[in-house]
Amino acid sequence: MSPNTGFSEQERAAIKARAAELKKETTRGRGSKAASEELDVLSKIADMEASDRALAERIHAVVTTNAPELAPKLWYGQPAYARKGKVVCFFRSGQADKERYSTFGFTTEAGLDDDSGLWPTSFAVSELSEKAEATIAALVKKAVG
Repeated sequence: MSPNTGFSEQERAAIKARAAELKKETTRGRGSKAASEELDVLSKIADMEASDRALAERIHAVVTTNAPELAPKLWYGQPAYARKGKVVCFFRSGQADKERYSTFGFTTEAGLDDDSGLWPTSFAVSELSEKAEATIAALVKKAVG
């Protein structure tokens, strides 16, 4: 197989992580699922490289403060935030993806549609200024609004 076909090492790892997440979901009791999923997210964040960990911790705080109805959960092995089990937004570690920046993005579940026919779905994140945090807070509020 040539190097340009099939999944990359990072893609295979993400697929395996997602499969493990789905398996774990089926073995949890009903009452503890949300708490367990948040612990999984916090554990994943704690295991990140220092620069990504700092970004992920701040994004986690912004999302959970501005959209408390979103439940933290792992999605493809990375922190995500879901409504009724469907992921609305997510953080991807640049270090884990071997990229020069991390990503904060939204899925089609986010209510970000704009009448212009053009709206953001993902952002490169290398640092979080107050302005960047305010932008994420506004987008998360709109996504769940």
